[in-house]
Amino acid sequence: MQAKINKVELRNLEFEDYKQLKNSMVESYPAMADSYWRVEHIEKLLEIFPEGQLVILVDGKVVGSALSLIVDEKLVDKKHNYLQIVGDYTFSTHNKNGEILYGIDVFIHPNYRGLRLGRRLYDARKELCEQLNLKAIVFAGRIPNYAQHAKKLSPKNYIDKVKHKELHDPVLSFQLSNDFHVIRIMKNYLEGDEASMEFAVLLEWNNVYYDESPKLINLDKSIIRIGLIQWQMRQLNNIEALFEQSEFFIDVVSGYGSDFALFPELFIAPLMADYNHLSEAEAIRELARHSDPIRKRFQEFAISYNINIITGSMPYMENGNLYNVGFLCKRDGTSEMYRKIHITPNEVQHWGMKGGSEIKTFDTDCGKIGILICYDVEFPEVSRIMSDEGMNILFVPFLTDTQNAYIRVKHCAQARAIENECYVAIAGCVGNLPKVNNMDIQYAQAAVFTPSDFAFPSNGIKAEATPNTEMTLIVDVDLDLLKDIHEHGSVRILKDRRHDLYQVKKLNS
Repeated sequence: MQAKINKVELRNLEFEDYKQLKNSMVESYPAMADSYWRVEHIEKLLEIFPEGQLVILVDGKVVGSALSLIVDEKLVDKKHNYLQIVGDYTFSTHNKNGEILYGIDVFIHPNYRGLRLGRRLYDARKELCEQLNLKAIVFAGRIPNYAQHAKKLSPKNYIDKVKHKELHDPVLSFQLSNDFHVIRIMKNYLEGDEASMEFAVLLEWNNVYYDESPKLINLDKSIIRIGLIQWQMRQLNNIEALFEQSEFFIDVVSGYGSDFALFPELFIAPLMADYNHLSEAEAIRELARHSDPIRKRFQEFAISYNINIITGSMPYMENGNLYNVGFLCKRDGTSEMYRKIHITPNEVQHWGMKGGSEIKTFDTDCGKIGILICYDVEFPEVSRIMSDEGMNILFVPFLTDTQNAYIRVKHCAQARAIENECYVAIAGCVGNLPKVNNMDIQYAQAAVFTPSDFAFPSNGIKAEATPNTEMTLIVDVDLDLLKDIHEHGSVRILKDRRHDLYQVKKLNS
């Protein structure tokens, strides 16, 4: 990553974006003269199909775009070139009643490649295809490395080698990794594309939800995928070793399409080994120096892997006070801090920690969530307030040394899921940690708990990890089931409360 990124935004293109769009496009296609959209072209596209024109912004700057038309399936089946598909830039081929979303351009500014921003544009196109109930996405992809191999390989041979990963093509390899399949080779497709020798590959992604009826797919996301990391405590040589191990797990859970990754409480404790010659209170304050660098790196991971990361917790110094905090690093590049409110006697006695003073929920692209650190989940008032603010999923990073301590967290978390009619996900550290005082042993079993009713597992446990073993747990939760239980459950805990007799509310709001 070249520079610190504060915010990533994907939205529909607006006419006011044109100047930035043009500048980024010129830098994206340096080998192709005049390779940018004219202002009248953008104006026309926004007039006929505004929802099909997408842009990625980084800190307010347009750094990528994906432009599309809707065309008839018969047009795609015919032999065609680029000028024909765009109607010689009149876009007369666009038909709102067509069956195919045809991609006419996609690019990412060179300075922002490697962050998987192109994947976001492709995913957004797929969502649009589903929402508009179109049959497929089709486009003709360039093969810019082909000229280097043209003397020895035909286009067909070249494509086969790219498909089998014997060769890499920066465009085709990426498209194939995004579930597009080859339909046929297009000759003389884009005039002036010398790198591809004017060949292109017609690619297709099929919409499995396509229905010949005009019914649209529900726009609200119901199924949320959660990736829990059950972290093995191990000696680490430095902070880069921590980042390497963390990125491995983030890569794993994001590779399975997870919307969230949850790390445990104080999983960075192995870095405290360098300070074991100090008192416990001094050592953890030295560890706190790593918290800001860790937040920044996890923000980068959230962007690069397109996943919301809950960073467990870590010590944090502020105004001379030591807190137990974590960060919600969102995939749009922003982050928010949460603090442990209730501090255990051990944390006070050995480390001199103080509790936070704010109860809050967090807005995400998957709805409203809550985060409580370990001991906090044993106080039902806090999560009840979060539930009243609309929380659907409660995340609980924890650290427990013994099995009986874990049982407290587990059963309280299950109770929170039942009484607040929400999902509760917990993740902790496992194993032993020599050479770090006050962190000798850990016991954990990551899990996702549910309300207790017919739509959910009979024991209220959606999934559990193997106890005391390093692993990931990937779980889907359905938010629509929560909506149903709120109104039609066997019992309706949230609706049946006696507000005339008792209330739970914030005192500092």
